Amino acid sequence: MSFKDKVVWITGASSGIGEHLAYAFAEQGARLALSARKEQELARVRQNCPKGTDILLLPLDITRYDDAAGWAEQVATHFGYINILVNNAGMSQRALVKDAPFSMDQKLMAVNYLGAVALTKAVLPYMIKQQFGHIVVVSSVMGKVGTPLRSAYAASKHALHGFFDCLRAEVYDENIRVTILVPGFIRTNLLLNALRPDKPEYHNLPDSLQKGIDPGDFAQKVLRAISAGKQEVFIGGTREALAIYLNRFLPRLFSRIIRKARVT
Repeated sequence: MSFKDKVVWITGASSGIGEHLAYAFAEQGARLALSARKEQELARVRQNCPKGTDILLLPLDITRYDDAAGWAEQVATHFGYINILVNNAGMSQRALVKDAPFSMDQKLMAVNYLGAVALTKAVLPYMIKQQFGHIVVVSSVMGKVGTPLRSAYAASKHALHGFFDCLRAEVYDENIRVTILVPGFIRTNLLLNALRPDKPEYHNLPDSLQKGIDPGDFAQKVLRAISAGKQEVFIGGTREALAIYLNRFLPRLFSRIIRKARVT
């Protein structure tokens, strides 16, 4: 797949994975719709893209589900069509189940899962009408395994796999493809804004993230996966890959290991 003149809509585009995906697609000549809550940060990302890139800034709160149809209409009207939707907006968590208020579970599901579902349902009619499209969703290793401190986050990512696996089968004959990205440790600041019951501030990333994949390198691998039409792709380090395979083939062993692991 050549991305030149393809219309790519990225949520969570003001930082981290979304920001670097914007740069990667822009370098390939794509036309971009960039969404996040922080308009100033979106403007910064636009400024850092190659000059001449056709970019629509569409600030939004992904939990305003009733507005999703209007947002999709804005993007489709501006560009004429939508080739790729990247559901990337999300937040993380660090809390034990016994300490996490139910409101935390609600917020994580609202952003990480329902936000992606609402936006996908808003874009889907346009892709069905035009008879092409590609829906990309950013999951996590936590969509494949469970560890302490991430119960609601893991639940939201597991839910993405269930929903988008079903969608993939339903829209295949409409020439619409679905790719689920499974990132391992990526060097972003997602953890710094993780939800915690006592609301302490993180000032430094743990070693696991500092040694993670560079987000620019991650973005390049994502573009190759989309171009290849991958249904699901893991992008991360050896330790995260091992966790996925252990949990799948030796779940009791993985369970013993994760109980004793120092999870940050």
